Amino acid sequence: MPTLLRKTLRPGQQIRVLIVDDSVVIRRLVSHVLEEAQDMVIVGVAANGRIALEKIQETEPDVVTLDIEMPEMNGLDALRLIRRNHPQVRVVMFSTLTERGGATTLEALSLGADDYVAKASNAGGLDRSLASLRDELIPKIRQFFTPAAPPAKLLPPSPVTPPVRPVAYAAHASSSSSVVGIGVSTGGPSALAVLLAAIPADFSVPVLIVQHMPPLFTHLLSERLDTLCPLDVHEAVDGEPLDQVKVLIAPGNYHMRVESGSRGPIIRLDQSPPINSCRPAVDALFDSMAEVFGSGVLAVMLTGMGQDGLNGSRALRARGAYILAQNEATSVVWGMAGAVVNAGLANEVLPLELIPKAIVNHTARASRSVAARNLTSSPEAQWPR
Repeated sequence: MPTLLRKTLRPGQQIRVLIVDDSVVIRRLVSHVLEEAQDMVIVGVAANGRIALEKIQETEPDVVTLDIEMPEMNGLDALRLIRRNHPQVRVVMFSTLTERGGATTLEALSLGADDYVAKASNAGGLDRSLASLRDELIPKIRQFFTPAAPPAKLLPPSPVTPPVRPVAYAAHASSSSSVVGIGVSTGGPSALAVLLAAIPADFSVPVLIVQHMPPLFTHLLSERLDTLCPLDVHEAVDGEPLDQVKVLIAPGNYHMRVESGSRGPIIRLDQSPPINSCRPAVDALFDSMAEVFGSGVLAVMLTGMGQDGLNGSRALRARGAYILAQNEATSVVWGMAGAVVNAGLANEVLPLELIPKAIVNHTARASRSVAARNLTSSPEAQWPR
């Protein structure tokens, strides 16, 4: 399935949105929120997937907001046909925050949905529902587009200033890494499926993942990925030692960090304030990995909206860690990885399909067992290289 690059809007061009939901109330809520956005226009509404396919043909939307449970044709069946017949259209699914809703949403993401938002609830009243929907839906639609550049202004010539000296980062200490940290958001479930399925069974170091998702969804994601990956994949547990090779996913609504324990590194989970409006946050994980593992970290920045992970990547590079970033062409949204690349922090920028091999190459000489490694007071000497 080809990945779409961000579409650049022309001056005055609006994002065309088709709303698909069998609930009149939800259609009105979504319409109200989108009508407030000056850069968007509603080109139609539909009560089921069958009508939606007709409307797509007629109205040529840029984005479809798609409910899952609908009569005549549900959201998953409609999504399959949209991806086959209208691959250029972005699709944002509406999901209920339940186990069934989470499982169906993950299936939709695997079928090519670009992102999802939580369906508005009645809790807290209308104003709160509108505010929640506005805060989540509008940015997730805008993430697929580059706004038109403002007209150039004639400015007086500025005085010549000396060039900015580039930041000097510590050199990478060796050709192998002792732990892998992965940050990902929009497009993450599919990207992680590709990546983890390609990891060999004799992989030698633990993998820590922050995927921006709510509670329950991260648990369902870990279960799904566990069926694809030869390694053990599960949600991280507070106090869990990194004494064996495994893949740990940060639970929704908890930051995941690492700290030095008496017998080696352990996982710490906490509900301290969100970072970059995220909990879990990639920055929280990367900052702690820089402190505990130093240059022994291989960091991987994948597809995702925003800049979470940028500051943590700076901390890692300052310690000599190695950073891989997914390229724009294979990213659903080149936000998180793009921020790291544009800041000059990525050692390599690769298409998604080449990242597993690069990960294996950089961890090939690490020990098969973490249990025997003893920490010292120096981050650079904590784990053998």
